[in-house]
Amino acid sequence: MTIIPTEPLTAAGFAPFGDVLEASGDFRLINDGMCQRHHDRARIDTGADARTGISIFNAVPRALPYRFDLIERHPEGSQAFLPMSQHPFLVIVATGPQATPRAFLTNGAQGINLHRGTWHGVLTPLHAPGLFAVVDRIGSTANLEEFRYATPWTVTG
Repeated sequence: MTIIPTEPLTAAGFAPFGDVLEASGDFRLINDGMCQRHHDRARIDTGADARTGISIFNAVPRALPYRFDLIERHPEGSQAFLPMSQHPFLVIVATGPQATPRAFLTNGAQGINLHRGTWHGVLTPLHAPGLFAVVDRIGSTANLEEFRYATPWTVTG
C-alpha cells in the first residue's frame, strides 16, 4: 500500500491539472448590484464534432482513508465538477499513470474543471449527498481511458 496525503485545493497547486472554480478574486456586480459575477473561470474544451452538456452525477460518499487503484482521463474534452451541496470532496490527479498521484481536498465551496487529457480519480464525495453538476463533452466518440494500478494507493487526511 502506498500512501499519499491530501493537500488543500488551491489554484496554484491545481494549475497543471485544471481550474479551481470558486467565488474569489475579481468580480463585477450584476442584477442591480445584488450579485457578484466571477466571470469566465474555466475554459470548457469539447474538441471537434461535439457539444457542451450538463449532466447530474449522484455518487456514493467515501471516507478517509480512501483506497483506490483506478484513474481515468478524457482525451477529447475537459470535465467540470460543480458540487450541489457545500461539502468537501476529494480530487485525485496525476500527470500520467506512472506518476505519483496527488490528492486535493476542496473546502466545500469549490468546484473543479479538469483539463482535457488529465488523469484523475473517480468522483469522490466525502459526505452525502454526492450530487454534482458536471459540464463536459457530449459527442459520438468515446472520451474515456482508464488505468488500474497494480498496487493500490491510500489517501490519508
